[in-house]
Amino acid sequence: MSDTEKPVRDDAGTLDGRELSPAVVILSSVVGGISLTVGALLAVTSLTGHAAGAWVSPEALSPGLVGAAMVGVAPALFTLGKARAWEEARTLVLPLVIVLVGLFAVSLLNGGSLQAVHGGPLFLALFSLGWVATLGLLALAAVVCLVAQYRRPAPPSGAERPRVAPLPGWSKPLLAVLGSGWFGIGAGLLAFPAFWGPLVPWTVNRVDAQGLGVWALALGVGVLGSLVEDDLARIRPALTAVPAVALATAVVLAVHARTVDWTSGPGISLLALVAGLLTTGVSGRLLLSKAGAAGEDGKEPASATVRRKE
Repeated sequence: MSDTEKPVRDDAGTLDGRELSPAVVILSSVVGGISLTVGALLAVTSLTGHAAGAWVSPEALSPGLVGAAMVGVAPALFTLGKARAWEEARTLVLPLVIVLVGLFAVSLLNGGSLQAVHGGPLFLALFSLGWVATLGLLALAAVVCLVAQYRRPAPPSGAERPRVAPLPGWSKPLLAVLGSGWFGIGAGLLAFPAFWGPLVPWTVNRVDAQGLGVWALALGVGVLGSLVEDDLARIRPALTAVPAVALATAVVLAVHARTVDWTSGPGISLLALVAGLLTTGVSGRLLLSKAGAAGEDGKEPASATVRRKE
């Protein structure tokens, strides 16, 4: 058995969590590279006032936001190779699977809006065909990798990876509200675009609404997943992605500020949700740094104290 196939163990020799599949790491790196390239294309063209998405959009803002999210999450995907166990990766990988499968399904269900079918420019027509083909392959690979990951043996009861830096109590209600907000909006846009689409504070069509809904749903799952993990060390990769996505989104929104109805309830809610993502990421990184500094100063983490007593 190679080093990468050996179960992750702590200093005492006990299983330190479900071992992270190398296939998940490879998939994340591949998706990270594609997201950075394609996302930059969508975001930059949107900043110049052009809608260069795979499907026809009434405004450049929607494909720009999709591109911004892709660019924002890419750096975090490259860091998954440093994760020691599946517990440290799943708050980022599970939303990634939602995005890949969700965008592929949305593209197929709205095939008539694709640039190739709608008769768009040659470059965009070819881009839309490549978008669907690439998403299909990545979505299939993501599902296979996820199944393979969960087929790996889980640690025995009582030997799960300990929580090194639990979330502060005051942060949990705020995270619950933030995660529920993103999850609810995403589910609504994805399942009922005819109702929720007109509530978006700029002009969107059905496929725009559902595409944005996929990303919102994934963000909600990621934030709510952090509550389940209840450990800043476990959600380290996600803490890298969240503020980057928020900043990239804010840039696109700022450039297209005139097309957004900021005085409406949805406009104000969008500002609060994006600000919440940024605050969550920045504060989480600061708290994790303090927890690490406390450990270096000789202060034993609570989880380590419990293990020592056992």
